Amino acid sequence: MRRTLQHSPRSRTVALALAALLSLGGGALTPALTPALAAAPAAAVAGSAGAVTGFTARGAVYTFSAGSARARVSFVTDQVFRIELAPDGSFTDPVGADVVLPQGAPPATKWRDRGDRYELSTGKVTLRVYKSALRFALYRADGTKVWEETRPISWDGKTTTQALARGANEQFFGGGEQNGSFSHRDRTVQIGVDYDWDEGGHPNSVPFYLSSAGYGVYRNTYAPGTYAFTDPVTTTEQELRFDAYYFAGPGPKDVIGQYTSLTGKPFLPPIYGLEMGDSDCYLHNANRGERHTLDALKIADDYRKNDVPNGWMLVNDGYGCGYENLAQTAEGLRQRGMQLGLWTENGLSQLADQVKSGQRVAKLDVAWVGDGYKFALDGCKDAYRGIEDNSDARGFTWAPESWSGAQRCGVQWSGDQSGSWDYIRWQIPTYAGSTMSGMAYNTGDVDGIFGGSPQTYSRDLQWKSFLPAVMSMDGWAPSDKQPYRYGEPYTSINRKYLKLKESLLPYMYSYAAQAHRTGVGPVRPLALEYPDDPVTATDAVKYEFLSGQDFLVAPVYSDTSVRDGIYLPEGTWIDYWTGRTYQGPTTVNGYHAPLDTLPLFVKAGATVPMWPGISSYRDRTADSPLAWDVYPQGHSGFSLYEDDGVTRQYRDGGYAIQTARVDAPSAGRGRVRIDVSPSVGTFTGKQSARPYLFTVHSGTAPSRVALGGRALPELADRAAFDRAGQGWWYDADDRGGVIHVKTAALSTSAGLRLVLDGASAVGPAAR
Repeated sequence: MRRTLQHSPRSRTVALALAALLSLGGGALTPALTPALAAAPAAAVAGSAGAVTGFTARGAVYTFSAGSARARVSFVTDQVFRIELAPDGSFTDPVGADVVLPQGAPPATKWRDRGDRYELSTGKVTLRVYKSALRFALYRADGTKVWEETRPISWDGKTTTQALARGANEQFFGGGEQNGSFSHRDRTVQIGVDYDWDEGGHPNSVPFYLSSAGYGVYRNTYAPGTYAFTDPVTTTEQELRFDAYYFAGPGPKDVIGQYTSLTGKPFLPPIYGLEMGDSDCYLHNANRGERHTLDALKIADDYRKNDVPNGWMLVNDGYGCGYENLAQTAEGLRQRGMQLGLWTENGLSQLADQVKSGQRVAKLDVAWVGDGYKFALDGCKDAYRGIEDNSDARGFTWAPESWSGAQRCGVQWSGDQSGSWDYIRWQIPTYAGSTMSGMAYNTGDVDGIFGGSPQTYSRDLQWKSFLPAVMSMDGWAPSDKQPYRYGEPYTSINRKYLKLKESLLPYMYSYAAQAHRTGVGPVRPLALEYPDDPVTATDAVKYEFLSGQDFLVAPVYSDTSVRDGIYLPEGTWIDYWTGRTYQGPTTVNGYHAPLDTLPLFVKAGATVPMWPGISSYRDRTADSPLAWDVYPQGHSGFSLYEDDGVTRQYRDGGYAIQTARVDAPSAGRGRVRIDVSPSVGTFTGKQSARPYLFTVHSGTAPSRVALGGRALPELADRAAFDRAGQGWWYDADDRGGVIHVKTAALSTSAGLRLVLDGASAVGPAAR
């Protein structure tokens, strides 16, 4: 059942959706808006590709005739190609240029006739095209098989299906947001818009999947589909045409990168977009009584009074709330360190004026986005452009239903849910799994918009603080859902995690920049980083994820203070709160997790950049320190990405990179050396000099700490350390033993070397 019909705030008539369509400039229903209209004519008959009766080659494009059907193979790169098949012999493309971006020159290819088949080759892959009947199989240059059709592509008059053989241990991921799952072997997933925002639904689904065999498939379509990852793997779209792009790569990250090179890399959000957001209605809200838009500033003041970070506010709920005094509200929020957002409830015709008045976040919704597919995708792109065309800010949108390509313009938000323990449980695999579809920013409201409790709010906020994007939503719940509403001890717990999120902004923002470059988002299922571990694609790890490569998050999703079944893959893992070490692979049971404790582990070798002690990134000044949280083991490092955080200057080279490299013993005591490179690059507001803080998790006190070859003074205690301009102090009671180091302000154009003699590697031998 469509969730939009279950809650009166979400109910809308067809007339509203059509009016919104017209506001975007569309004057008629399209197959993209109503996929059923794209179905084959009633006269179409069932069939499948027959024997090859004709073949032509033109550069990197090859065309085959098979009776009345025709197929076309077009190579995009040496590892990416497209297969189209038209049962009636006429190729069509209702998607056009909406999703696939312009690509470079095609690669050099060659073909051979092998008797029973044609072979179409680049330097990396060979596509076999069997002649009787027309059937495809992909091989790598070394002769290993990637995939093979078990039968020719078939159609039944309404749908078109491909069937691929499944490997004995092959795993499958993708499909966009598939609520409650991240790995799909032996499962059937639906691709399309259904407005089912609970477990089993598929908001923000995309027609792309990824195989552990080293390939991915994107169906270039606006039609809904059904993907059965059984044996064989059968993927069906509700249209009488076949159109798919194939990606071959050595691993899943490479395949995701190829897919997002085709359909668009994830956008780089403004840094305030990685802070907590707050949304509500401040006008015409039947649940709260009459309020005015400027009353949002009182809520912003409450965030500051409670010392709870918040980056932006949506001041209307998009369902008749409206707004007033927009420019004054925007300026008031800026003075309080926040940005203004609005639901785009009336189409996009007012967006330019709203942005000029200060709007910097656009929330799209089903009331005007309509039935998804092209309509929703165009809305996302237009809202993103509307912000950029009318300000110097970056586009930043949120959408509850979208399609392939939306990763380049918005956060994918999973819709209306009710806060509960079960809600926490099924959301965990949903967002980690979405990353496997090139979707870098996926999230849900903290504790839903209905129901909830103080306990579920705190537990939900804890783990969502390790997602890039997160917000709370009020207006329809029995009471508002700001992080301080429930009082103590909940306010202190929520403040703790939101401040940790703020401190980790350099880490998360660097991963956002990486996603913009590679297509791989920050939140990851364990299978992405540990593809050779057979456990990581199973339900044994369903309720945990990685935030970047270094943090393993295992949320508590029931009313308990004990977490069982935490799987730690290969390597040494450190409890973030206690410093206790674990050697993986192992499963941790009986983890003590009272309400204020999120089970959180750090991978040995991690070098994490942080901004310590801030309530907002706006607290940063030219003299603020950069901190490196170091867990030394062997050779490791991290590249910090920085820009002005707000404008689009980074697209013209306005950014800087600074890399920290750590050389440490693999186990036991020795010398730990930390080299921080010069910050290469420039941007408006870049620090020319800054102090550095280091927290080195050692477990033993060093005999000497030297900066640039000169010994730093050892300090007696925390108070002395805080007073000193530079020096070091070993705190044996801090998380198993931590060496704290501080420097004076140092030029960012010069590197530094910190040497800790007699320090320990993080690992079992050191604890």
